[in-house]
Amino acid sequence: MNIIFMGTPDFAVPCLEKLINEKHNILAVYTQIDKPVGRKQILTPPPVKTCALEHNIPVNQPTTLKNEIELEKIKSYNADIIIVVAYGKILPKTVLESAKYGCVNVHASLLPKYRGAAPIQWAVLNGDKETGVTIMQMDEGLDTGDMLLVEKTEIGENETSEELFDRLSLIGANALSKALVEIENGSITATPQPDCDYGYAQKITKELCDIDWSKSNEEIHNQVRGLQTWPCASTKLNGKNVKIHKTVLSNMTGKNCGEVVSNKNAITVCCGNNKCVDILELQLEGKKRVDAKSFLAGNRIEIGTILGE
Repeated sequence: MNIIFMGTPDFAVPCLEKLINEKHNILAVYTQIDKPVGRKQILTPPPVKTCALEHNIPVNQPTTLKNEIELEKIKSYNADIIIVVAYGKILPKTVLESAKYGCVNVHASLLPKYRGAAPIQWAVLNGDKETGVTIMQMDEGLDTGDMLLVEKTEIGENETSEELFDRLSLIGANALSKALVEIENGSITATPQPDCDYGYAQKITKELCDIDWSKSNEEIHNQVRGLQTWPCASTKLNGKNVKIHKTVLSNMTGKNCGEVVSNKNAITVCCGNNKCVDILELQLEGKKRVDAKSFLAGNRIEIGTILGE
């Protein structure tokens, strides 16, 4: 098929690579503008741009698609279909209707649940046991179009959003491949999304980082998993900020929220339901991420220490 591909982050790269490997004709790639990254603010291209250039595919980085010049440029490609994977821009109706088969989106949730910007993180933050990828025919709404294909997968008890991100990107690429075959041969069935209001998966912000130790151990474990690797769940330890990178649910119990009840190999902390989490990896402000055993070797944490104060 003759394809325009629109995408920006790492999540979209496996889809683009799958299309290239299957010998589709990628007419052009649309992606976000290069942005400053890191402490030195080095201007860095999006991962999709890097992938496209490696395969000598033309790259467009318009700041908006809502003008006649960009619309005419898109139309001039005469694409069979536009594939959209985490592009990061709302497409106007004129773009949605500019290709033979319209625009098809790869969305990392079981729609209509988790429409919006951060479906993977919120599935983990909310402790969902299952998620997946929906291949969707795009319309003018935000992730509201008809579903073309759905692939489900379980979420592991200790799986982080970063790990799930990587798995879903591959599941999405394979699902897209299947859907394109069915679209081209006319066997695809479009199914309207159920009329359910789950709200939207809003962008992840640093305001979500602070751990409230009065919550249950499962909620706190989900917070740690869901905020990996950015912006990371965090708490106070002896007045210093510390990022919590990895936890598991503990069999131990305690009495006081945020209290350290064990400091052998892991830092075991009591939560609001009197059950505990084991902190396995953490990072004191200004220091590197280390496992709990290494942290305890260099930092004295007494039994009874209260985190969060």
